[in-house]
Amino acid sequence: MEEIIFPNQIRMYRRLRGRSMQELADHLSVSLSAISKIEKGYRRVDQEQLVRVAEFLDCPLQDLFVNEQNSQAEVVQSWRREQERRNKINEKSGLKTLGAGLRQIRNEKNLTLIEVAESADMTLSVYHRIEMGQREVSDKEFKNIAKALGMQPEELKEEIKSLDDKGMLEEIIQRNDAKYKLLSTPRGAIAAFIAPPADTTRVPVYGIAGKDGDVIIDVEKETKKILCPPQLTGKKDVYGVNLSTRRLGSLLPTRSVLFADPTDIVSVGDIAIYYSSATEAKILSIREDENGQLYGLRWNPDERIEIGNDDLNKIHKVVAIYL
Repeated sequence: MEEIIFPNQIRMYRRLRGRSMQELADHLSVSLSAISKIEKGYRRVDQEQLVRVAEFLDCPLQDLFVNEQNSQAEVVQSWRREQERRNKINEKSGLKTLGAGLRQIRNEKNLTLIEVAESADMTLSVYHRIEMGQREVSDKEFKNIAKALGMQPEELKEEIKSLDDKGMLEEIIQRNDAKYKLLSTPRGAIAAFIAPPADTTRVPVYGIAGKDGDVIIDVEKETKKILCPPQLTGKKDVYGVNLSTRRLGSLLPTRSVLFADPTDIVSVGDIAIYYSSATEAKILSIREDENGQLYGLRWNPDERIEIGNDDLNKIHKVVAIYL
């Protein structure tokens, strides 16, 4: 079963700009089928791809998401109907029980999502959706997950059934439902990628415009404090950076704040803050060359920034964006 990731208006903007699906596919270096799934909300796109789509369609990033204020009513209603249909399928197929059981067993074994995902030869996002009860699991995938948990497949099935019979999974299912309900609404889908402030913790924000699109970040000169996005609560090292550069074009409003976490691992597809000196930083899209070496890309004009192995501690991953 394909999974809806978030509602979007990519198709509408593509048609308004007179661009074809093939042109967008070529721009993202993906197949035509992948674009069809992306436009229908069936396929996940990473942060970098979203930025590139907005760049290609010449529209603000936030306009790609469906929302109740400015999206066509039939688009919003269609999204809601599809979500209800998918939820019913999930309930009937027992995916919620399976996901809750896997989460309970993983926690009992003191394993992280990343550890199980990597051992099961899955991406983190795919395994996370399985634990959320929002993705079906093939026999091969289930065997890999069982192995990652140090169990035999039949043993894992019996353990999940036992936990369910004891009523130990209901609380996890309810928490997953509450989280998924937030993500499955037009407004919540935006919050999943561009986090609104919803916590009493305030994060310091730095950054003023520098030369050639750089951002000057001086920790002694905080410009303001902003409410911390809920998913970042407890991350004591997170800080905000004013989007005081146009090297991302008009993709994001100038008032946007990028939340960066110096402790998070940067990978291909991320947006990151790269410190070329103690106070000068560049906002980059992280790419990988044919030799597996990471490098950064800036736009307007395009510029490749080489990143050596000794530079990785100078790169802080952007983990949320506040508009």
